Amino acid sequence: MLPDEAVGTAVDPADAAAAVAVPDVAATARLYGEPLLRMPTDLYIPPDALEIFLDAFEGPLDLLLYLIRKQNFNILDIPMAQVTLQYLKYVDQIRLHNLELAAEYLLMAAMLIEIKSRMLLPQRKSDNDDETGDPRAELVRRLLEYEQIKLAAYDLNAMPQLDRDFTRPQLFVEQSNVPNWPEVDAGDLQRAWLDVLKRATLTQHHRISRQELSVREHMSAILRQLQSARFVEFADLFHGHSGVPIVVVHFVAMLELAKETLIEITQAAPFAPIYVRLAYSPA
Repeated sequence: MLPDEAVGTAVDPADAAAAVAVPDVAATARLYGEPLLRMPTDLYIPPDALEIFLDAFEGPLDLLLYLIRKQNFNILDIPMAQVTLQYLKYVDQIRLHNLELAAEYLLMAAMLIEIKSRMLLPQRKSDNDDETGDPRAELVRRLLEYEQIKLAAYDLNAMPQLDRDFTRPQLFVEQSNVPNWPEVDAGDLQRAWLDVLKRATLTQHHRISRQELSVREHMSAILRQLQSARFVEFADLFHGHSGVPIVVVHFVAMLELAKETLIEITQAAPFAPIYVRLAYSPA
């Protein structure tokens, strides 16, 4: 498309008249809002108005391989004259814009010129009367190796990559083989004990008698009771025991079992009912 304003451009009246009957699709450009059917003959384009951007290559071998593959040359029989000429044209363009980048390409250009000159000279025989190899052999080997690496890089880049083509979801799940029960506060245990003691006083007797109570026997009784149930509520642990002395000994037996880590006293949440169960022993 041409700009809306052009310097030194004249519009043919015949073209302007014909453009009225012709749709805008047929017009090549617009000048002052009017469709232009053909390019003006006196249009002036400054020399620096058009700039050619050459393909970017990753190095001299990449450029040389591009020139060979683009023209379908046999890489095992490279026409050094044509390839060297095209390569030097590209290097001349690089030198106009980036002299530091051109230094690496100039080294390859010198190698191409050397190979070309060696091919023009008559072949010489070595001391063992064997003919010297093709001067292009080393260059062909490097080109083939570079092409293999380049194709492998394309294949690797085509594979899905993490954080480029997809993301990996992360889900944090807290897992533990040992159940983590809430710790029983001393105040919770005190309130539960006072509630049991209060109910024990309701069934007290006035008969005075001497009774020998064994803490060990009550400990064994608690263990037998817990073996038949997974969890026993704290208050249910004292069912069948009447009288304050018996309840007190039973409570002391429970504390001894907890001290020896034979039972565990747990609750599901603060101020929830307290449960007693056998101590957890991992397999």
